Amino acid sequence: MSQQLGKVAVLMGGRSAEREISLKSGTAVLQALLDSGVQAFAFDPAKDKLADLSQADVAFIALHGRYGEDGCIQGVLELMNIPYTGSGVMASAVGMDKWRTKLIWQSAGVVTPAFRLLDEQSDLAQVAQTLGLPLFVKPANEGSSIGISKVKQLDQLAPAYQLARQSDPLVIAEQFVGGGEYTVGILGEQALPIVRIVPGNEFYDYEAKYLRDDTQYLCPCGLPDDVEAQIQREAIAAFKAIGGSGWGRVDFLMDDAGKHYFLEVNTSPGMTDHSLVPMAAKAAGISFAELVVRILQLAKGAHGVE
Repeated sequence: MSQQLGKVAVLMGGRSAEREISLKSGTAVLQALLDSGVQAFAFDPAKDKLADLSQADVAFIALHGRYGEDGCIQGVLELMNIPYTGSGVMASAVGMDKWRTKLIWQSAGVVTPAFRLLDEQSDLAQVAQTLGLPLFVKPANEGSSIGISKVKQLDQLAPAYQLARQSDPLVIAEQFVGGGEYTVGILGEQALPIVRIVPGNEFYDYEAKYLRDDTQYLCPCGLPDDVEAQIQREAIAAFKAIGGSGWGRVDFLMDDAGKHYFLEVNTSPGMTDHSLVPMAAKAAGISFAELVVRILQLAKGAHGVE
């Protein structure tokens, strides 16, 4: 099996605000591949020469955020004729952009929280009235909850916009949906068991994701079996609506009435000890090493690259 996979470059680090998390993901992936007898090496696009990728038969993308999850590195690999894990150029770019993901989902009938695009001329009072308070303000192109604020009163809205704008010129305000945070891991055509996230602080922010030990991850998630199965089917459809392929993660929220709203797509999910897809895979009886190899196998021949 390891011979069939060839020589694998594990792409990690990179130049985004999520560099440190990516290094953790990549290190875990690299070790799992080596333990599985796969010939693999680390590659950091922020430090290593792109020409050195030519020695790889396939690339495992463990990059998060800009330049790694937004179609940039995918385009480089396409030009170099190197198969890679995860979604292609277009789906990666769209999935990174929360605003454009929502536009596509709206046209495809995927239910997502109400939102407004913000700029310097926005009538913030009108936005707050339309979406209601509290609401979330977030940069459209950023990951790991960087730059996100929960706005509880009108005078917090302008500072939240300025904070988000530091990460991306495209900023969205989004309706608050407060009945629970969940995620669906996707592996090929399979939706993994849903994980419910119960953060110890106000919402599932960067601190809750990576730094705190009181965030609870519930799998089984507590939803009725038929509801979970329906949401899994819809998550795969939402993933495919933006062109997603290989593997990924679709996050959703529940309101107090039990209605679900799809939030965003992650086309290069984390692979750290806190990460959600490995957790869901374990609940499905898939070990971390097996998950890594299966993701890699899905890359072979993907995106029109042979």
